[in-house]
Amino acid sequence: MFEIVTAPISIGKVIEEVGHRNAGAIVTFIGTVREMTGDKKTIYLAYEAYEPMARAMLAEIGQQIKKQWPGTITAIVHRIGRLDIGEAAVVIAVSSPHRQDAYAANRYAIERIKKLVPIWKKEHWAHGETWIGNQQESVSYTNKDI
Repeated sequence: MFEIVTAPISIGKVIEEVGHRNAGAIVTFIGTVREMTGDKKTIYLAYEAYEPMARAMLAEIGQQIKKQWPGTITAIVHRIGRLDIGEAAVVIAVSSPHRQDAYAANRYAIERIKKLVPIWKKEHWAHGETWIGNQQESVSYTNKDI
């Protein structure tokens, strides 16, 4: 499951996608919209994506995880459109026979998403707005890099 969606993310469904009989651990990351960014009060965020490429890159991150941490299963769902304070923008679930691999793979996933996947957010504050895009590189990390 590697999706870009416009509706609220079903966290339970993402977790169900990675569950299996040999999973000793399922680690989830839920990125939510926070109210304060430094001293600026966020009203809402608006996400946009180049959807075909974003989906393909999410799947590629999943393949990199499977190769680096054998036995893992990954699901990633990112929401686009308007998101209000407290709503989930991204949900990542990774299952693995061992918790250490599940934790490492989950962290790898969010770091790769923020660096590579063509998803941008526009932060709307009480007194202004700005576009944010973190895509900066195209190299792969190893477990030692994160």
